[in-house]
Amino acid sequence: MANFKTHLSLSTVIGTAAAGMAVNMQLIAYTHTPWFIFLSILGGMLPDIDADNSRPVKLLFSLLALLGASAVLQAFKNSYTPHQLLMITAAAFLLIRYGVSALFNQFTEHRGVFHSLLAALFFTLQFTCISYFFLHWSVVHAWLNGIFIAIGFITHLLLDELYSVDLSNSRMKKSFGTAMKLCSYRNITASALMMICTIALYWIAPSPQPLVKISKAALARPSDIRSVFR
Repeated sequence: MANFKTHLSLSTVIGTAAAGMAVNMQLIAYTHTPWFIFLSILGGMLPDIDADNSRPVKLLFSLLALLGASAVLQAFKNSYTPHQLLMITAAAFLLIRYGVSALFNQFTEHRGVFHSLLAALFFTLQFTCISYFFLHWSVVHAWLNGIFIAIGFITHLLLDELYSVDLSNSRMKKSFGTAMKLCSYRNITASALMMICTIALYWIAPSPQPLVKISKAALARPSDIRSVFR
């Protein structure tokens, strides 16, 4: 298994390359690249969400808590007074940072269902829905948020799988096949539950057709992209 610094470095490099490609296709503005690189880094940390209570996992839940608090702030900013909004936002942060974190540590195992391609799809759809319904991003940018989470997530899985191969001795380590899998085969109940949640997220997610349309226009004739937005 690759260490934290290796995962962080590679997800940053891959995220930067993907963000540069998105800028060249005029899908995002150059000023937005730090945000999408950050999402790739976050996605690169998510597969280890079920690891022990280590520093990387604490950092990951702190980031998730900040994103959750931001979503709550955007969703209720016009419904409550500033004092009430501050209390609700703080409660959301503490709930995710400590409550959800404790539940994950108690009921999950490392390299379980959250270390799979099913989890990559789950988090992609989840961040797309959060971006669209709570943060009020456009359909295109909401899907790009989810896609960049997936880029970092799958990069993590691939890297862990590569580290399961001992090239010097030309053999497979015992961990081979546990890093990049479709779902958790040891916990069918958890996999089934995540599959149900993923289908539900797909059902409520906005149609990706606008992003597909813009991407096709960018690949065909970049100059046509502006006409798609009109």
